[in-house]
Amino acid sequence: MTHDLTLPSDISGAEGLAERAERDPHRPRFHFTSPGGWLNDPNGLTHWNGVYHLFYQYNPLAPAHHRIHWGHATSTDLVHWTDEPIALVPGSDGPDRDGCWSGVLVDDGGVPTLVYSGRHGNRELPCVATGSADLRRWTKDPANPVISAPPRDLDATAFRDHCVWREGQVWRQLVGSGIRGVGGTAFLYESDDLRTWRYVGPLLTGDASQNRGELDWTGTMWECVDLFGIDDDTDVLIFSAWDEGTTYHPLYWTGRYQGDTFTPTALHRLDYGGRYFYAPQSTRDAHSRRIMFGWLQEGRSDAATARAGWCGVMSLPRVVTLGADGQLVQAPVPELARLRRDHVRVPAGPLDNTYTRLHSVRGDQLDIEITLRLAPGATARLVVRETPDGAERTVVEVSRLPTGGVLRLHREASGLDPSLDAEPRHGELPLSGDGLVDLRVLVDHSALEIFSNGRPLAARIYPTRPDEAVGVGISADGDVTVESFDAWRMAPAFTDGPRPLWP
Repeated sequence: MTHDLTLPSDISGAEGLAERAERDPHRPRFHFTSPGGWLNDPNGLTHWNGVYHLFYQYNPLAPAHHRIHWGHATSTDLVHWTDEPIALVPGSDGPDRDGCWSGVLVDDGGVPTLVYSGRHGNRELPCVATGSADLRRWTKDPANPVISAPPRDLDATAFRDHCVWREGQVWRQLVGSGIRGVGGTAFLYESDDLRTWRYVGPLLTGDASQNRGELDWTGTMWECVDLFGIDDDTDVLIFSAWDEGTTYHPLYWTGRYQGDTFTPTALHRLDYGGRYFYAPQSTRDAHSRRIMFGWLQEGRSDAATARAGWCGVMSLPRVVTLGADGQLVQAPVPELARLRRDHVRVPAGPLDNTYTRLHSVRGDQLDIEITLRLAPGATARLVVRETPDGAERTVVEVSRLPTGGVLRLHREASGLDPSLDAEPRHGELPLSGDGLVDLRVLVDHSALEIFSNGRPLAARIYPTRPDEAVGVGISADGDVTVESFDAWRMAPAFTDGPRPLWP
């Protein structure tokens, strides 16, 4: 049956959400956000007949994770977005009455088909819906759920989120899960018709018994698994490590997918921001690019998001390639340059070891590109969102140490509100012998994305004095040369004014 898109009886409780969201000074303007209410995981990402479709976890009634719908937005350039009608609404009964959770979109012989997790109570089970040619109208399969339970011979910690692809004459599917007392895993299934699924086995299982360090613990459950080939010899398995309802960080294995197993070669961090780039999903577009989005979680209190009327930001779309060192290289899509305005070029040359405020570069919607040359032992710092008195400031730091390059983000003074998450973030930075660092910093009110020699770091910042926190500066310790420094003000991706919560 086609699901009901009638406004729910409690829609009146959402009045004013979009208006409050539009007024919030921390709301990003060139990152995608929902019209108001709650946003989390990207879903159903596809490039269909020349149009990019971004579906996402959405609650249009409140900035809270409750009774999740599928929001929907489209773009022809990955920059400007149009809100579309809500794709999936929880049923009044059935397996998704408590939410339509994360999933994917596949092309079933010309029929757009969603595979998603329907939630009823504590049960999450795979469901299917088919769409119209323009992907605006969806019909849930009356046989939902299409898998009635997790594998019966294993004690699964959870059972949700999907990666589906065509392999020869059959469909294959990964469902995120974990084996209690063992570790996170992805259960592999196959089907002839996307409705009747045969369990094959765990594709790969982690180890939850190890210490919880940066890369020696892969969670008790794997959320939002994503498997794809990145070149002829390397496959990538991305997952978000989860434990007892607490999100930690997205990781990925490189290795080889063959037969019914994935043989890993190395485990890596996907984004140095940890939970601030979570539940990513990717697709290959018509230009043969691997495009990825992730969910930028909040770093302020639930009370603050309730007052603001919105919660959650989508990352900028990223192009993902494989680097010479065997790790993923990530960069914003080049189309993003269409939003650049008012170019400023800062003179190149050696950096003074004293702090210099760049009066020609100011703002809370910025795209900054710098190429630096660091001598051994040197450190360079870029300061953004700084108040005139320096009381609030966010510091991006790159260093060339004897152990290698390091990228750090300091948020200890990003905002004066003690309830804000101010934990610093850091990660290894690949450096060649000449010590060159290509640094790109995108500032969009509370959303911050950093790319340094292909390594990303996403985070959230909330200056307490947002109207004043627009300063930019630079400093160095040791021998640092600015090879180039370019900055732009970024135009908004949406027109001004509140957007309808229920298009």
